[in-house]
Amino acid sequence: MLRNLTDRFQNYRRTRQSIRYLEQLDDHSLADIGLGRGEIRRAVLFGRP
Repeated sequence: MLRNLTDRFQNYRRTRQSIRYLEQLDDHSLADIGLGRGEIRRAVLFGRP
């Protein structure tokens, strides 16, 4: 049970870190990788289509 909780917390932290990193990019850089500012969370959580 503790292992599961630890894994979930680490996954949450990695997800938040990825979102924060992408949010710091300018719009041109996001466009270069095929993302709009409003698509960041979805892309991190579910991947790009």
